Amino acid sequence: MKYVIGIDLGTSSVKALLMNELGEVCGEATKPYPLIQKKAGYSEQAPEDWVEQTTEVLKELVTRFEGKGNLDDIVGISFSGQMHGLVLLDESHEVLRPAILWNDTRTTKQCEEIYQTAGRERILSITKNPALEGFTLPKLLWVKEHEPDLFERASVFMLPKDYVRFKMTGAIHSEYSDAAGTLLLDVPNKKWSKEICDIFGIKDSLCPPLLESHGFAGTLTPEFSRNTGLLAETKVFAGGADNACGAIGANILSEGATLCSIGTSGVILSYEAEDDLDFGGLVHYFNHGKEDAFYTMGVTLSAGYSLSWFKEQFAKEETMEQLLAGVEDIHPGANGLLFTPYLSGERTPHPDAKIRASFIGVDATHTRAHFARAVMEGITFSLNESIEIFREKGKTIDTIVSIGGGAKNPAWLQMQADIFSARVVTLNKEQGPALGAAILAAYGAGLFASLAECAKVFTAYKDEYMPNQENVEHYRKLYALYKKVYPQTKEICESLMEYR
Repeated sequence: MKYVIGIDLGTSSVKALLMNELGEVCGEATKPYPLIQKKAGYSEQAPEDWVEQTTEVLKELVTRFEGKGNLDDIVGISFSGQMHGLVLLDESHEVLRPAILWNDTRTTKQCEEIYQTAGRERILSITKNPALEGFTLPKLLWVKEHEPDLFERASVFMLPKDYVRFKMTGAIHSEYSDAAGTLLLDVPNKKWSKEICDIFGIKDSLCPPLLESHGFAGTLTPEFSRNTGLLAETKVFAGGADNACGAIGANILSEGATLCSIGTSGVILSYEAEDDLDFGGLVHYFNHGKEDAFYTMGVTLSAGYSLSWFKEQFAKEETMEQLLAGVEDIHPGANGLLFTPYLSGERTPHPDAKIRASFIGVDATHTRAHFARAVMEGITFSLNESIEIFREKGKTIDTIVSIGGGAKNPAWLQMQADIFSARVVTLNKEQGPALGAAILAAYGAGLFASLAECAKVFTAYKDEYMPNQENVEHYRKLYALYKKVYPQTKEICESLMEYR
């Protein structure tokens, strides 16, 4: 029996998943690491924390595996990783500063300068994406402006998972799905954009060599082998961005396949075979972890976070199951109560860092269960705005794979089917992006002839929810009201910023 390991380097923790060639989970381990938040809007991490904790989860997997199989049967390791984070290395390949993460918002000025210097339409034509604070290029420009000596010492930039892979193998690479989130990649042509680098004074050498997501990156260094117990000849493959790997792990590998992922943030992701659709920057357009494929993606910044915030404030001592008990008995629309999930701004279709959340329609009849249902509906309405954008471009979306927190509650799954007006299915075994990384490792190691063939073995559907047509019509009217809240509260929220 052959085995592979998928590693998911998340924002708060790293998860490693050991799977056999039958697609069975044979072991998993998770370790946390801290955020560094020096001031409001800053979000950083120490790259060495990633390496240390990745070493620990692999050591844990190996310890459990010993006696059950041979280490030479572990034929590949691959990665999923948090996107956009900036890691800068000097000529000796030492880290120059803490990594600036995807959720760091200090770079609004740099985003404005990108448009002023290069023009919004030119940026969109090359990168397929708008200039947003989370992306890597604005972070580079912030370092260039505020830490010029450090910027001059930089020899290469890396993305989070790519740095961990470098420490495992000694080889420097990135891959297309993660590079697509830097605002430096020519997405259609799959190469770093010399034009963008030249415009902003970025040396070509700062951009690492690119591989396919299943591409072979190297084998383990002797030191990493000793520290983990894995054999030095274990093959390591490039991996993919967390959303690309989440899509692979949900078998979003063919035209029309769509994913709804509700974690801290929420994602609607749809497979694209071509690179010629023009969404005008309303949604993200990235290279997939599947070779020569793409995906479009809309993001709700505070999806699951809105519900966890509500629980923390109003049901701190209860479980999530206790909080949501009874929401299925509340009629769609929560008795005339609407919620917009803008706790930390919004991304799609409103890239607005100043907008804030609202409850609209509160009256004395509303119970906590009404508020909880309204939060769930508001999150789902926000995600539906991305689906609406896709459909307006002619995409057919009739089946949606739901993963994350939104797939753990039957009432919420039915709500998704009704609001999205589509069949919603869940996965038999949901392991998130780590599963996609394991699939990339299995394909890269040659255990399967194609990524799709591997995904069919490693994934399967579990439950199915069909839209209730009466609810579909009811939600269609409510959704029209929901969309009015943003434009009518935007100015108020901006004015309130001075009081925070």
